[in-house]
Amino acid sequence: MNLSTPSAPHPYPRLRRFAIDVAITSVFNVMIAVVITYVMQVHNNFLVNLTISMCIGTLAVTFIDGGRLLLWGLERPPKLAFFLLLAVALPAAQQLGNIIAAQITGVPAEYFSAARMRNPTSYMVVLLLISLSITWFFWNRTTLAQLRAAAEEQKARAAAIEKQAAQAQLQLLQAQIEPHMLFNTLANLQGLIAVDPARAQHMLDHLIRYLRATLSSSRAEQTTLAHEFALMEAYLGLMSVRMGARLSYSLRLPEALSGIKVPPMLLQPLIENAIKHGLEPKIDGGHINVEAAQDAGTLILSVADTGLGLDAVPDHGMQVGLKNVSERLQVLYGDAASVSLAPNVPNGAIAQLKLPLQT
Repeated sequence: MNLSTPSAPHPYPRLRRFAIDVAITSVFNVMIAVVITYVMQVHNNFLVNLTISMCIGTLAVTFIDGGRLLLWGLERPPKLAFFLLLAVALPAAQQLGNIIAAQITGVPAEYFSAARMRNPTSYMVVLLLISLSITWFFWNRTTLAQLRAAAEEQKARAAAIEKQAAQAQLQLLQAQIEPHMLFNTLANLQGLIAVDPARAQHMLDHLIRYLRATLSSSRAEQTTLAHEFALMEAYLGLMSVRMGARLSYSLRLPEALSGIKVPPMLLQPLIENAIKHGLEPKIDGGHINVEAAQDAGTLILSVADTGLGLDAVPDHGMQVGLKNVSERLQVLYGDAASVSLAPNVPNGAIAQLKLPLQT
């Protein structure tokens, strides 16, 4: 499962948008200077025309874009108000830009007016194209920003729905574990009550303690390995009351891994399988070893038994518990987690889970 961390929002989104628009406008200004110099051939000095274009263009983006961001922020402005802003800003930017450019270049502002009068048609065509381009750019800039924001909102909504669906699936899969164990235990209690009431009472006491311990963790999204191993120790204690001397067990959890986060009730289906299919059918029972280890950022959880082994179990015998665990891991970790079942040496089976370490 690949989890990406969203980038933090910019602390000043209006200033960021304004800076980007100024940079884009500067590119337009260079293109306009090239057209005026080499196409219209108005004042053949490119640097002079570039200065004029930069002054007028920078003032235009300041008046138009700055005014839009100041009045309406990142929202789309009303059409009429926006076009009124353009009608005022463009002539003002042209007049003031000519004055500032004349001061910078040393060329009198009257010379610019005279140059325009010598070729009024070309000048009006270029001015119209520039005005339309600026209008189109700033209007669609806002539209694209709105569409992008709507897409992000839709993406966030879809992610939230997907998360809710995954959580519901996890809760459904997790809830399947508890009735399975409870029905098996109650069935054994029913049989013991008639033949050995004292032992049945002892098992019932263990069951009550186990259910109290799992009441909160069975509904949690995560637990620690220490808590998971404590629950499995209580569960194996309950099973040992039922099986007596035919069941022995050991749990090995390194101290360094005790605080690792894992989904709750991961190990119980594997232990249930080991008892039901490996140890219970075996006349003299056997041993279960539950162990946690780590290897290169991977948590390895193993449940090994000395039961009858895989050859004595029907193909479908262990699939329910393993499928449940596999589906839970797939929802949580994707391909980063796995479930495997292999023969134990000299006899029995080993179920092994591999999942990413979560401290």
